[in-house]
This record gives sequence, structure tokens and C-alpha cells, in this order.
Amino acid sequence: MANPRALYTVGLWLLLPYIFFHLLWRARKQPEYLRHIPERFGFYTIHSNKPVIWLHTVSVGETRAAASLVQRLRETWPDHQLLLTHTTPTGRAASDQLYGGDVLRVYLPYDYPFAVRRFLNHFRPRIGVLLETEIWFNLIHACHAEEIPLLLLNARLSEKSAQGYARVARLTRDALRELAAIAAQTTDDAARLTSLGAGNIPVMGNLKFDIEPPPAMLELGKELRRQFGMERKVFLAASTREGEETLLLDALMQVDMPQLLTVIVPRHPQRFDEVATLLTRHGIRFQRRSANQPVEPDTHVMLGDSMGEMFAYYAACDLAFIGGSLLPFGGQNLIEACAVGKPVLIGPHTYNFAQASQLAVASGAALRVQGASGLAQTLQNLLSSPVQLAEIGDAGLRFVNANRGSTEQALLHISQFMTK
Repeated sequence: MANPRALYTVGLWLLLPYIFFHLLWRARKQPEYLRHIPERFGFYTIHSNKPVIWLHTVSVGETRAAASLVQRLRETWPDHQLLLTHTTPTGRAASDQLYGGDVLRVYLPYDYPFAVRRFLNHFRPRIGVLLETEIWFNLIHACHAEEIPLLLLNARLSEKSAQGYARVARLTRDALRELAAIAAQTTDDAARLTSLGAGNIPVMGNLKFDIEPPPAMLELGKELRRQFGMERKVFLAASTREGEETLLLDALMQVDMPQLLTVIVPRHPQRFDEVATLLTRHGIRFQRRSANQPVEPDTHVMLGDSMGEMFAYYAACDLAFIGGSLLPFGGQNLIEACAVGKPVLIGPHTYNFAQASQLAVASGAALRVQGASGLAQTLQNLLSSPVQLAEIGDAGLRFVNANRGSTEQALLHISQFMTK
């Protein structure tokens, strides 16, 4: 029988022309995709004179979620160099903003054997940690062959993703068994990974619960609120995805609150201009956050066209809707809003954060709405009830505090291999 990993690698080589096309295509709206291309094939110019602890955080969400773990790793092994690898330019930018020069940051190479070998030979990590759902077959095999312990922590696997990996069952099983350790976010994640051949998997919880709102962002939130207007109600639509802004505008047309200010923050920066065009087409008076000007009384929408300020937006609002959930994108992280003590609304599609969403709703920290009409009615009711808003916000703080502790669990798993 043919080696499934060899067949997978052949498939990667066949896709090589598409990779360059993909980078060019993404660069149309985000030119950063054309920077550091050699890194994606294992060619690096930065070096470390210290032993390396390597964390792979794909994009913005994973990079921000790793903050508590990064801090604890610094404290526990101060004589080591932290290396963060990313897949997207936004993840890399978030790393720079959050951690500055205290960490090294590069792109993880594509999963070609030669590129993976160059990466491992260049940095010689003492240990590697993949966060959330990152199963790269050649990378895992190369670390196993080089006896570099590679852990999959904070592991999350949706039912849809599990079905995809099941189509390459032997390849997935072999990769999972070559990992040094796996720890899942939830029992459901653990069960899905076990069904794919990973064996008995402990549950460590979700690193996102351990995140602390940065004091600088909370202060910026106070400044934003002054710009927005202290007397106005502020509704935040955070991390919105394609098509959701139109539904949000439909909902807002049904809300009878003339002084309401809506802050829309698209999930991806390459969509900032697209959303600006949509607002212009609808004849909606809006301002851009990037202009950094007080909001005029006749402005109805603030377009959050900035990076790394989500905590500030949460701090400045009265009520937050978490995007990616009105349409079937799977939802985005609602924990950050709860950690700031703000009431949260989510749509029907939250499969990427299934357990966190269910727990938040059950604990009274979030309300689930169905479609634009449901969102409009809920907005009208909540923004007219400061007492209820405060109750939901307080429930959010209790919800986050009750689920903390995954950072220490991750550190325990890592320590097992750092002491060998």
C-alpha cells in the first residue's frame, strides 16, 4: 500500500503553482502577503543565540489567546528565546504589537519536507507547541524524526473539520500518534481527536479564558468613549464577516433610537474599504476610527478600521455583537467581551466556539439572536434597560473567572518535556 504521507507530499508539489497565485491574489487587498515569501519555504535571516521555545499561532485569534502562555513561558524559562510562527500577515502584525522585540516571529513554512527541514535546522527548537487546530503532516513527522517534542495544546476540532480529517484517516492517525502530547479544549474536542486515532486525550480548557484585558487598551477605551459621546448609546458589531454588515444595517433600520452610535469592526482589515463603500451606498453618515476625531452628532456609524484595538472597542461600548455568527462562518471569540464585563449578543452560527457559546448563554453572559429581526428587537429591548445590561455584563465576568486556569495546564504539559 502506498505511503499516504508520500501521496500527500506529491499533492503539495502539484499545488505549488497555486500557492504563488494565492499569495498574489491575497496581496491585491493585503500587500503584506508578498513580504517574507522566502520564509514560507524555510529561508530565514534571523537567528537566536539562546535555546528556542517555539509556539505556532496561526493568525490574530491564536496570537492573542497565547498572551498568558507567552508571559508564563518567559517567567519560567527566562534563559530561552520564544519564537512565534504565523501563517497570516495579520497574525504576524498582532504578534509585533503584543510582544514587540521580546519574541522572534517568522512565517511557518509550507508543509514541504525540504522547507520543514530548513526551518527545524535553522532554529533547532527545544520544544514546539501547535495551538488550536494545526495538523501539518510533514512538520509533525519531521519533528518526530528529529526527536523534537511537538505538542498540540488548546486543541479544538469542530465536527466539520473532524469529518475532513476522517477522509484521510491513516494519514491523520499517524500524525496524531507522532505528536509528543495533545490536550483539548473540551470533552467534545477530545472525543473527536480520539476517534481519529489520537488515544486518550486530557482536557485542559481554553486559553482564551485566561486573557487579561491590557490596561492600556482599557484606557484607550475610555478615550474612545469620550470621542463617541458619553451620552450616546454605543452598539459594537465586532469581527463582522462578508454579508453580515448588510444584515446589521437592516436590523438597525428597525431600531427606534435616534442617537444610537454603531461601531462596526470588520474581522479582516482588507475589508475596511469594502465596508466603507457599503455604508456610502446606503447613504449612512459614518466616520473612520483611523481619522481619530470626535464623533459628530449626526454620525450614525463608526468604522473601526484599526488593528489591535478590540479590547478598547469593547471597553467603549454598551453592548457587543460578536460577528461571524449571523451567517454560517462559525462565530468569533466572545470571551474577550465578557472579560471586559460587557453584555454579548451572538447569532445562530457559533460552531467554532460551540462550548464557550453554550456556556455563556447558559450562564446569562450572552444572548443568542436569530437573524436581523431578532437582533433588532433584542437591541431595542436591551439598550432601553441599563439594569439588564449591567446584569448580563456582570454574568460575563463571572463566566470568564469560572473558566480560567488553562495556562497552568499548558505549562504542566510543556514542563514534562523541558525537564527531560
